[in-house]
Amino acid sequence: MKRAIFPGTFDPFTIGHFDIVKRGLHLFDEIVIGVGVNQAKKTFFSVEKRVEMIRQAFGDEPRVKVQEYNTLTVDFAKEVDARFILRGLRSVSDFEYERTIADANKHLVGLETVILNTDPSYSFISSTVVRDLLTYGKDITAFLPPNVKI
Repeated sequence: MKRAIFPGTFDPFTIGHFDIVKRGLHLFDEIVIGVGVNQAKKTFFSVEKRVEMIRQAFGDEPRVKVQEYNTLTVDFAKEVDARFILRGLRSVSDFEYERTIADANKHLVGLETVILNTDPSYSFISSTVVRDLLTYGKDITAFLPPNVKI
């Protein structure tokens, strides 16, 4: 079985994240979305709410699992028996960071990273932008996956 993890903070999980996972299902038998808990990061939503939102998005997709984790990503991959990391790129500036992490993960444990370019219609959407809109009371429905309620 080809299992990948899709790790991130997902604060919140956006339509861009959703699109990467949906497209990743053409490549992998199963994707485990790892909702990272980072004590150093101040999040807008609790980890429980972030997990709930992602489960709402994929409620009808049995090949997508959602799990929180509080370890190194390579350790999380080992825990769920994944051999791949799925990542999305919005811009060229994302590439340098993602490549460095991918190279380290490959060197450490042989974990392969598969990178998908974000659909151009979603490339301007980031969790940071969505949080800013929420802070100022704006409607963010268009930036969230179907079935997700905040």
